[in-house]
Amino acid sequence: MAIQERFCRYASIDTQSSEESSTYPSTLTQVEFNRQLKAELEEMGCQDIELDQYGILTATIPANRPGVPVMAWLAHVDTSPETSGHGVKPQVYPNYQGQDLPLPGLGKVLSPQEFPELKDYLGQTVITSDGSTLLGTDCKAGLTAIVEAAERLIQNPSIPHGEIRLVFSVDEEVGAGTKHMGPDRLKADVAYTLDGGAHSMVDCETFSANLATVKITGVNTHPSYGKGQMVNAIRIGCDFISRLPQVSLSPETSDKRQGFLHPYSIEGGVDSVIIKIILRDFETPALDEYKALLESIAVALRAEHPKAGIEIEITRQYRNMRDGLVKEPRALLYALEAMRRVGCTPKKTIIRGGTDGSGLTEMGLPTPNLSSAQHNIHSPYEWTTVEEMELTTQLLLALTAIWVEAPDVSTIEDVPIHLG
Repeated sequence: MAIQERFCRYASIDTQSSEESSTYPSTLTQVEFNRQLKAELEEMGCQDIELDQYGILTATIPANRPGVPVMAWLAHVDTSPETSGHGVKPQVYPNYQGQDLPLPGLGKVLSPQEFPELKDYLGQTVITSDGSTLLGTDCKAGLTAIVEAAERLIQNPSIPHGEIRLVFSVDEEVGAGTKHMGPDRLKADVAYTLDGGAHSMVDCETFSANLATVKITGVNTHPSYGKGQMVNAIRIGCDFISRLPQVSLSPETSDKRQGFLHPYSIEGGVDSVIIKIILRDFETPALDEYKALLESIAVALRAEHPKAGIEIEITRQYRNMRDGLVKEPRALLYALEAMRRVGCTPKKTIIRGGTDGSGLTEMGLPTPNLSSAQHNIHSPYEWTTVEEMELTTQLLLALTAIWVEAPDVSTIEDVPIHLG
């Protein structure tokens, strides 16, 4: 019940980030959420609590065993801009028996026929939104597990543990989670983001990512005398998108290790259009190939429309965490062992996306990503279960014990990458 109450309380608070904002964090609601969370951590008994000028909240559980590496647990407090996060109304369904779950705000249902994964959670307490918003399991399910595990450690000082740093970041969903947060701030030897999907998964690779912003400048005139004068940036923009790969290199046609170019935003008018395209691949050099493809389209369109301006700006986002994790094998292997201790068969998985751990690992702090009970994220069909969040809590406590024991990595069974 504590986990259910805590998650529903967190989920009900609007913390949606914004891609349109010029501030950091992009919305003040994130800061207000962390201000409330700060008071909760103070009452709980955490130490060294700091809410900094960027809205990032950190706290410490002091070690009761000397010589143990400092471990950080991270969750981001913002929810995705892709679906409304305003006025979230969690719907709780105890003892789920495989039925359709109503989403009254959407006028639809969450059905195991459409989402077969629900069938794996019979008997559990399922939580959804009302369908008019997302639920916010990404990342409030992981956040809930972190706070719950922290509270249990503080209330039970007989449990041995090293120093644990709690970190609640902002603006992760708009690619800026580590903009003002690096290893120097975290003061940890190893870290884990609680930002993964269903149980048993330890994410050890992410996409490498860039953002392409295509700026098209046209010439606007009154349409009654536009012949030979008007250059319609909207038409050129549509033509640009139509020349992107159609049967490959798109989210609609790729999976597993395949990368893509994904136009996700277009806005403007006859005189100016801006298109945003995300470039993703597990192999970082491929991003240069995708950039070259975009440039080749621009070259052709410039020749066809000499009066138009077509410029492409590439913004570096994050990189595959794979290479950085090699430097500290315990980070990944201890997570696999923790999965086994809570009764799961661990899977090493890859993320067709990124986390705060991508940036932190690149900066030198090894940060795998762990399961945290997220399903159908960024959508009105998002859901989680109380029992799976409890499992995540137990996973954190198991990790705590393993880092105290510090087993030789040669004694821990590794597993191959699971691609689904």
